[in-house]
Amino acid sequence: MTDTLIFDSDWLTPEQIQMDGKTINYLAAHDIQYVQHPVAPIQRLNVFVPAAYENGGTVNGYTRDTAPIFMPNTVGGYFPGPADDPTRTQWPNNAATIKQALKRGYVVIAAGLRGHTTVNEAGQRVGQAPAFIVDMKAAVRYVKYNQARLPGNVERIITNGTSAGGATSALMGASGNAKFFEGALTSLGAAPATDDIFAVSAYCPIHNLEHADMAYEWQFNGINDWNRSQPVAGSMKNGRPKFESITGTLSANDQSLSADLKRQFCDYLNGLQLHDANGQALTVSPDGTGTFQNYLVQLLTDSAQSALDKGVDIHKYAGFTVTNGKVTGLDLKAYLTSLTRMKAVPAFDQLDLGSLENRLFGDATVLNRHFTSFSQEHTTVPAQLAETELVEAVNPLTYLTGKQSAKIAQHWRIRHGAADRDTSFAIPIILATVLQNQGQDVDFALPWDIPHSGDYDLGELFAWIDGLFR
Repeated sequence: MTDTLIFDSDWLTPEQIQMDGKTINYLAAHDIQYVQHPVAPIQRLNVFVPAAYENGGTVNGYTRDTAPIFMPNTVGGYFPGPADDPTRTQWPNNAATIKQALKRGYVVIAAGLRGHTTVNEAGQRVGQAPAFIVDMKAAVRYVKYNQARLPGNVERIITNGTSAGGATSALMGASGNAKFFEGALTSLGAAPATDDIFAVSAYCPIHNLEHADMAYEWQFNGINDWNRSQPVAGSMKNGRPKFESITGTLSANDQSLSADLKRQFCDYLNGLQLHDANGQALTVSPDGTGTFQNYLVQLLTDSAQSALDKGVDIHKYAGFTVTNGKVTGLDLKAYLTSLTRMKAVPAFDQLDLGSLENRLFGDATVLNRHFTSFSQEHTTVPAQLAETELVEAVNPLTYLTGKQSAKIAQHWRIRHGAADRDTSFAIPIILATVLQNQGQDVDFALPWDIPHSGDYDLGELFAWIDGLFR
């Protein structure tokens, strides 16, 4: 191993930020190369350490050696996720999250990760799957390799992300030390260390892509009008595009495809052999009803009740029956209709190869690929099908269901907003339930009236992390 992967503590220099009228002092090291043979400039990370640890002090009960290592990412839409910074203002960033984490006493390490638009110096695409997770694993390996030189407890690494970043966090937790990625990590010159982690924080993870279209139609089948926002071409400001609203209605052919996908979901879900905390089997009947749907209704009812107890008018959405201050019923179809469908059919593996996920599975020569046999069979454009092994490798469920072996994180916090339409509620429920059925520690909820977003409950998130150490 060459010295290029050795962290030098002299790189840490004093910095400070203002938050809530108070000064937070910390040490920072920027722009650190975390692999020996990077293929893109984004493959660098930043380190942030509470200043108190420099002189043997404590923060929130933590010391330099015991502090959790919090590793957030800025991935969204499987685009590149630049290394974050508490002073970063350009989108995407989670600067507020890093500030709060430092105040809480965590060591924060933010790595830049490739995405499907990443190119190398020669202009070749180098960011398609599995690049995003290979980079995250390489960053974790760099941290562990430098355990004697970096502040923080490398046995207590917690990842955090939203949307595709949530999927990145979840995949890290599920695929620790998985053999599939070894070749890519070796090619990059990743540090000789492990990449399993201690805990996962995942907000609305866009994952399980090969089954996401089925799940979406199980949820929204029969709701034919859709609406969503899309970026306006040439409207970038501060790194972020402006968005415009577009609407549509499913054609007769779309509705037929929706019904087919819904039927496929029933077979998939039942094959997982899930059960709830009481041991009741969670299944779906051919018409889409069943104990799994009842479980979703209960989760949404619990979310609505929590909001109602706080004085929130839950009738912003249709379908709820309230009696004497208690939510006593939910018409799921009415609720989903008022929530509205966001995507056409298929939701992710689009027949014209137009989705961001289609780009994720391209390569240096082919821009987009299908990643389900269903869409390949119904494609409306000339198309190739991504290799099954690759598609499965970037799905956390592959490791959790035993298709490939890996070391799984012990603790999971998964949040998917009750107003999130980007993927089916079934997708995060399946993830959480599989973990629970395996005996993992899982904190799962559908927060009321929260759309597709993350880091909206940092106090609760950090209280959860602190609870793992108390």
